Amino acid sequence: MRRDNWIGRVGILCFVLVFVVGISEQRSTAKEFTPEIGQEGKDVIWVPTELTLVNTMLDMARVTPQDYVIDLGSGDGRIVIAAAKRGARALGIEYNPDMVELSKNYAKREGVADRVQFIRGDIFETDFSQATVITMFLLPELNLKLRPQILNLKPGTRVVSNSFDMGDWKADEIITLDPTSCSSYCTAYLWIVPAKIGGEWKLPQGELIINQHFQKFTGKLQKGKKWWEIKDGSIVGTKVSFSAGKDTYAGEVRGETMEISIIKDGKRVSTWMAQLIKR
Repeated sequence: MRRDNWIGRVGILCFVLVFVVGISEQRSTAKEFTPEIGQEGKDVIWVPTELTLVNTMLDMARVTPQDYVIDLGSGDGRIVIAAAKRGARALGIEYNPDMVELSKNYAKREGVADRVQFIRGDIFETDFSQATVITMFLLPELNLKLRPQILNLKPGTRVVSNSFDMGDWKADEIITLDPTSCSSYCTAYLWIVPAKIGGEWKLPQGELIINQHFQKFTGKLQKGKKWWEIKDGSIVGTKVSFSAGKDTYAGEVRGETMEISIIKDGKRVSTWMAQLIKR
């Protein structure tokens, strides 16, 4: 009997030791993961955005608690966490599962876990259409690959990139930090997704023909029997401005309609509605 008890106790002890060792190994594995600058990723190597530029990027995008920020390739989660500290909801899309778990731990430590989400995913296959702000630190060719999706986002969506542009879609704003506050990769580019306004618009007194190139446009405006060349055509989200003849115009796009006003001395003096009739 005593021998049986002894064998039983040894068995229990072995089980406990195996369990404890297993838990210790899991904890050790979790503790062992430390990201290394330059580590290989699916599309890019990992280089963290300096915190001074993180704040600059979020400032440029004017992030508020009403925003939903999505970081494409979120790394250690620093941009997502910084956005959440401003009250925004934020999502990080990251391919490396270790980085995803690390980001979740950082978010808990910083007290913003309730406002953030980190998922393992491919940025080219994951839906980010609900974002009001997109942030990224990729490569020029990857930015260009994403550009069609970005241009299909809701007009007014702000897009901020660390260091790399989007080809002939010129940035609306560029800021480069002083070397005293940022040592590498210190330029941020901001774009505001423009409404799609290219095409022919019917006006009460004529027609408006617009040739759009991202946030800029040319074309001509018909008033009565006379046509005027459009100059300084600009789109900021859904807001449109241009000049034709001696007049300056400002408008607001709502789908396939556009409210257009003549502006004089900073005031609207005449307003009418335009209807899109052909793209």
